[in-house]
Amino acid sequence: MHKIYPVSSRILPHDLALDSIHDSMDDLPDLLRQSPELCPDHPFLADLAAIERARHRVDAQAVPDSDSVRARQVNPTLELIPVQWKKLPLFLDDLTTVPERGEDWVLVYKRPGSEVVQTHSASGHELLALKIVAEGISSCEAASAGGVSVGVIDEILAGAIQHGLLLAPASLLVRPELFPQGQIVDPDFFSTPTFTLQWHITQTCDLHCRHCYDRSDRQEMELSQGIKVLDELYDFSQAHHVFTQVTFTGGNPLLYPHFDALYKEATDRGFMTAILGNPMPRSRIEKILAVRQPEFYQVSLEGLQTQNDYIRGAGHFERTLEFLDLLRELGVYSMVMLTLTRSNMEDVLPLAELLRGRVDLFTFNRLAMVGEGAALASVAPEEFPDFLRQYLQAAEKNPCMGAKDNLFNLVRYEQGRGYGGGCAGYGCGAGFNFVSLLPDGEMHACRKLPSLIGNLYEQSFSDIYHGSLATQYRRGSEACQNCEIRPVCGGCLAVAYGYGLDIFRDIDPYCWKMPRGKEAGGSRLR
Repeated sequence: MHKIYPVSSRILPHDLALDSIHDSMDDLPDLLRQSPELCPDHPFLADLAAIERARHRVDAQAVPDSDSVRARQVNPTLELIPVQWKKLPLFLDDLTTVPERGEDWVLVYKRPGSEVVQTHSASGHELLALKIVAEGISSCEAASAGGVSVGVIDEILAGAIQHGLLLAPASLLVRPELFPQGQIVDPDFFSTPTFTLQWHITQTCDLHCRHCYDRSDRQEMELSQGIKVLDELYDFSQAHHVFTQVTFTGGNPLLYPHFDALYKEATDRGFMTAILGNPMPRSRIEKILAVRQPEFYQVSLEGLQTQNDYIRGAGHFERTLEFLDLLRELGVYSMVMLTLTRSNMEDVLPLAELLRGRVDLFTFNRLAMVGEGAALASVAPEEFPDFLRQYLQAAEKNPCMGAKDNLFNLVRYEQGRGYGGGCAGYGCGAGFNFVSLLPDGEMHACRKLPSLIGNLYEQSFSDIYHGSLATQYRRGSEACQNCEIRPVCGGCLAVAYGYGLDIFRDIDPYCWKMPRGKEAGGSRLR
């Protein structure tokens, strides 16, 4: 009695004969419903006992193994208890709680990976998620019936999955079995739950930066074509069981004539959104926020004022600082990206200090000598290791400083420290957890270098992703295959390309782990 009904047994009269509960302790809730006079001071006791009986049964069940799930399903440990009293789960933990009359549904279950039995009243969204999956209703059907967007339904389902009520298949975007592991044992570096489409929706830009890697003319998509892209991306995400982010960029993405409509279409499908753009007026940002707040808004600075305005144009530095203040006022997560060159390397740490408290994240990419960037001078490779060490040391005291470059993990390797995710969370994620889509339908593994893997006007999203070209970019350079930290590094293919190297055979020219004598010849080291 006390094991199955620890709280109910404390409330029951002490002289209640156990043989009155028929042949099984499981009958107690039914007995109390049939004979409410047994405990007239606690009319909710039958429902309370039903919850405790469910808790006892669930506690004896094995924790569900989400790795074996092949389709979205209801958690097999879940018991859904209809009751006529509210606040009963709270009463189980605090007997001073006063239950209230009213219909309620109580969820009792174990989350994957936990032995703790969860007990709480179901929300309307949780009940809807259970109904959708139990009855095999598609997100589109549920959205149509409810008069809401598909994204709203998928968000409800995602919440139920996050809380363990539903089990979902693991991501199908995984590194192949033969992908080099080195000394990396964390499985999270080999499977991505999220996928990012970096969508260059326009080449139009209000700036003309000296390191721009593509000023070519490309035909922009009509809105109907853009919506078709989002539909294909949605199908790809559902088929591969990943959460998806659409990062709008350009050019300046907000200058695309259909940006507002396309942004809303993306949010309606439940995609996370982000913007890589330039400073814009308050009214423009507020219009975006009225649809949905982006995950982040990223702008660029190329050093302190003199250096930055030399690269991006007079007045850009001050406009950007003012814009960052606006983003903070509006509650938008802000990011600043710097393209590292020989001429701005000394500005990086002072700029990071200037941005402390003003930006949520500051980081840098190395210059890829591609397009107009080929006219600029890269950082001297022999100076780069010490620069990374100094940066990491400064980052320990400056919370806005992020470590994006893959070669930060080489410093951590030397120092015996834990690894970060590198450039894309998986070292080089080109063609793995992100791809770039250009205005004319071309898809590239990485936008920082010519890395064509297909065209959406000619192939499906899935066919491009699984094609031989994308597979080759995911594999990376042969020179990195035997490296102990390959899954969190892989160098930078764009930097190697800018140096005239064979990106599938040669090593990143800044890597100091590999002896210099093993580098391929013909590089344009500057």
